[in-house]
Amino acid sequence: MRKIRHAVAMSVDGFIAGPNGEADWISNDPEVDFAEFWAQFDTGVMGRRTYEAAVVRLGEKAFAGVAMVVFSRTMKQEDHPGVTVISEFDREWVEALRAKSGKDIWLFGGARLFRTFLDAGCVDTVEVQVIPALLGDGVPLLPPPYTPAKLKLSSHRVYGSGRVALTYEVRR
Repeated sequence: MRKIRHAVAMSVDGFIAGPNGEADWISNDPEVDFAEFWAQFDTGVMGRRTYEAAVVRLGEKAFAGVAMVVFSRTMKQEDHPGVTVISEFDREWVEALRAKSGKDIWLFGGARLFRTFLDAGCVDTVEVQVIPALLGDGVPLLPPPYTPAKLKLSSHRVYGSGRVALTYEVRR
């Protein structure tokens, strides 16, 4: 069964985006092999705002070879033929996606979507690239309500730039 892996960049003070969705504080790091990272996935899952920001920033070609699933109550499937638009979270649909053959599934961006998947028991790993920046305000990695999740550190790496990659397995 494929794993659902929440992989995201986060500031040292726990934000994944600035107060207006800014991501300009996330610096490129030549030590990070993004091609190797992308090669681990054949499906990407995100919320509408993350999708819009990613497509504007990276362009649709950046997602070539990766089936994109966007959770949105406002997007219409017919307006976005290159992605699968899902209006409501359905654990059975997620489990059917996970059961399909293929590579792992990348759950990225969208703190509320991460909260929904985590609370439903649909996240296998949390992979955080801690960026050496302090934002002071913004979109938290995990928004309220308070619902703790236990994690087990499975790997870490410290880069010369000060970036720290942490991978945790979600304990069930």
